[in-house]
Amino acid sequence: MPLAAYAHRLVRLERTAAGLAAEVQLDHRIAGYDRLPASATRRLALVPAGGRWLVAADDPVGSALLWDLGTVRAVHGRHSLVLGLAPEDDLRALAREADRAVPAVGAVWGAGWAGRLLLYAPASLDQLARLLDATAAEYRNIAAVTTAAPGAPAAPADRILVNPEAYHGLSTLGRRVVTAHEAVHVATRAATRPWTPLWLSEGAADWTAYLGAGRTARLVAPELAADVAAGRLPRALPADADFATTATGLAQAYESAWFACDLVARRHGPQRLTALYRAVAAGGPPPSDRSADRAAVVDRALRRTLGTGLDAFTRDWRAALRTALG
Repeated sequence: MPLAAYAHRLVRLERTAAGLAAEVQLDHRIAGYDRLPASATRRLALVPAGGRWLVAADDPVGSALLWDLGTVRAVHGRHSLVLGLAPEDDLRALAREADRAVPAVGAVWGAGWAGRLLLYAPASLDQLARLLDATAAEYRNIAAVTTAAPGAPAAPADRILVNPEAYHGLSTLGRRVVTAHEAVHVATRAATRPWTPLWLSEGAADWTAYLGAGRTARLVAPELAADVAAGRLPRALPADADFATTATGLAQAYESAWFACDLVARRHGPQRLTALYRAVAAGGPPPSDRSADRAAVVDRALRRTLGTGLDAFTRDWRAALRTALG
């Protein structure tokens, strides 16, 4: 395990019938990837033995750490580090996909990020759920997710966690798209804000991941195409809630977001899409987290970069959907 630092900080100590109970903060850094220590809360049970105190139990509070789940293997790629409990061949395959994704993402989003990826590869969906302090049902159909290091401040995305059950069920292109999609979240974390709408962040990630894949809109967005052909044209860009992992119509939310970002890139050029993303980040924070205030930030960014407001953009997006998929 390539740790650059590993230290416990005592938070609370209590006597128990068997000895002592300690709550500690575990600070750790992954060498070459973490600038600041990640922090996780642990609960230790200490028992006296021969004039010393021994650790009888060391349990996570909230999300587990990868090494809580078993012996961790490390595979180093050219632009990546994969840590996991999956078979080594799987870890090497992940490293190859990550190494392919990094330069492709950098070609779109520039060099203003670390240019490397840290991936965690648990051996099962249940292990992924423990790493996320979630239920397995929440992530059963999610192939990968990008999260911040535990306890890390102001880092919306820096670790890619892979769901082996969903990821290995994908085609070669599917695995490539998923890895590149998550790489975009890492590359854009400095320009991603709480008010950045998920249709923009998820759509930009999918647009980048599919770039050069040679897929038509109907192939990229089959569920959305079926809805539009059946007369179920979306009335609005997807809301953040539409991207919840268990949301009904999750596929359509991602496909709608991809189509919106593809529309920007086709009509105005890829540079305008990245400029829009950064303009939204620079345009806040809104006076409150109300949807109207957040929409006003996006509206201003659209006017500044594309010369059109949010309402007009939404109308254009719906019309383009009808033309392309109807």
